[in-house]
Amino acid sequence: MSETPVKQQNTAAYYGQAVASFAVAITATAVGITRLQADAWVRAFLGIAVLYLVTSAFTLAKVVRDRQEAGQIVSRVDQARLEKLLAEHDPFQKL
Repeated sequence: MSETPVKQQNTAAYYGQAVASFAVAITATAVGITRLQADAWVRAFLGIAVLYLVTSAFTLAKVVRDRQEAGQIVSRVDQARLEKLLAEHDPFQKL
């Protein structure tokens, strides 16, 4: 009666592609900023903005993951409570 959700596991190739994609994006952005025909303070500002964007993206991904995991835990607890109530219920017991 209880359904255990299938645990999603990423493959090594998927993980490698994600890391490589992140490395290429950061490298391309860094090269673009350093080769930009602008003053040093402008390039520094853009570099700090990119670092802030990256840290914000990691934080957002963690918050979304944590909220999803918390929802799964709550639904499991609710399912266990329901199964316990159904197991203890005797429909033929006199009220």
